[in-house]
Amino acid sequence: MTAAVLKPLFQSNPTDGYALEETEDAIDTVNILKGNPLVEESAYNDQPKFDEGKDKTTFRQYQDACDRVKTFYREQHEKQTVAYNAAARRRFAIDLSDNQPTQPRDEMTIWEAMEKLNTLVDESDPDTELSQIQHLLQTSEAMRRDGKPRWMQVTGLVHDLGKLLYFYGAEGQWDVVGDTFPVGCAFSNKVILPETFSGNPDSTHPVYSTSYGIYSPGCGIENLTMSWGHDEYMYLVCKDQSVLPREALAMIRYHSFYPWHREGAYHEFMKEGDEELLRAVRAFNPYDLYSKSDEPPNVEVLKPYYLELIDEFFPQKVIRW
Repeated sequence: MTAAVLKPLFQSNPTDGYALEETEDAIDTVNILKGNPLVEESAYNDQPKFDEGKDKTTFRQYQDACDRVKTFYREQHEKQTVAYNAAARRRFAIDLSDNQPTQPRDEMTIWEAMEKLNTLVDESDPDTELSQIQHLLQTSEAMRRDGKPRWMQVTGLVHDLGKLLYFYGAEGQWDVVGDTFPVGCAFSNKVILPETFSGNPDSTHPVYSTSYGIYSPGCGIENLTMSWGHDEYMYLVCKDQSVLPREALAMIRYHSFYPWHREGAYHEFMKEGDEELLRAVRAFNPYDLYSKSDEPPNVEVLKPYYLELIDEFFPQKVIRW
């Protein structure tokens, strides 16, 4: 199937998928240039070896990325409100515990979802460097070469599958990709381009604009309502339908939460046990950002290994999206 076949699923024109990838590449450029976060040592997150010797400032042109990033974050920061997030969760009905989704959901295996995501960008476009599957495999293969555990490898494989949101009524790029942050409390000045929150109605709300908002100190990082996008969507899918450990779920949910794992914001909400989640996300981050410069993997050669890996952590095999 090609991207053209999926044209009715997009909200504007068939190049939107490519535009989404251009925006995400620009966001990654800014995050790369902000520096590699400190990765602390533990059994699963020893310092990565795959990116040794890479000049991480030459992946793409920063100046070209900057204007696109500014435009993107202005829209995202104005529209990611408490009300929008509540509505998004109702609309997508990701919590399957009551088996009463508000609308029918696609049912696919993880690999089928990867193939569907692969149609997001038209592979016939001469400017497209890598397919979606290739990026996912690059991330997991870098972990595999560094001897990371199997649960971390499969986390790398699935971490971006939440971008399927773009097929399911997303309102734009702003509620699919980008750095994430909590809603329901004051927006930290350590979020990228914090001045663009001035157009968000929650920034002047009598509760949501306060330091703790609807939360309390030490409530636990997992109890924050994160801005809606592919990270949160995939986290909720995996939370309900996988046997991935808590650290893996944190890698998926918070890999774009740069204000927390890189800038030190929102730590007042952490409780006992959250430091391990922070270490996990910091361990994951380099593989997501820097593996994109690796050689394109051979999908067919790697597929049998990853099909077995997927079945280990997604035992019900067919996933409700």
